[in-house]
Amino acid sequence: MTTLLDARTSQNASIANSISIPIPIPILSAPGLFGQVGLNVLGTTGPIRTQLSRTVACQLPLLPVATTITLTVVRGTSLTDPVIYSSAEALNINLLGPQLFTFTASDFNVPPPASELLIYTPFISSNVLGTVRVGPEI
Repeated sequence: MTTLLDARTSQNASIANSISIPIPIPILSAPGLFGQVGLNVLGTTGPIRTQLSRTVACQLPLLPVATTITLTVVRGTSLTDPVIYSSAEALNINLLGPQLFTFTASDFNVPPPASELLIYTPFISSNVLGTVRVGPEI
């Protein structure tokens, strides 16, 4: 029998064009963190399964060029922690407005952490300087 232990949300920007945060490119700096959620797994006796859904809106640089957004989700707080999702997505150079990227990631058979808090962190990077996150981010 399945037991729901916890359900939480991490929301950085509620509406479109509510933020303007540059997306880092890996050769210049580390990928940017764009959310984090910690699940309370107090009392868990067996393996844990989680499902995460995220949405991030990105916009091309001022001069539209072929741009790739890389999204990575880790179980933990740093890029050296186990990766549970990674994807490279191309922005459509014919659309000058915000473009939404929505994904769902799952993590199966996770052992209960000693801290009783299971943390997931998404990171984002771009291959072109000037690409921005514009919201929403849920």
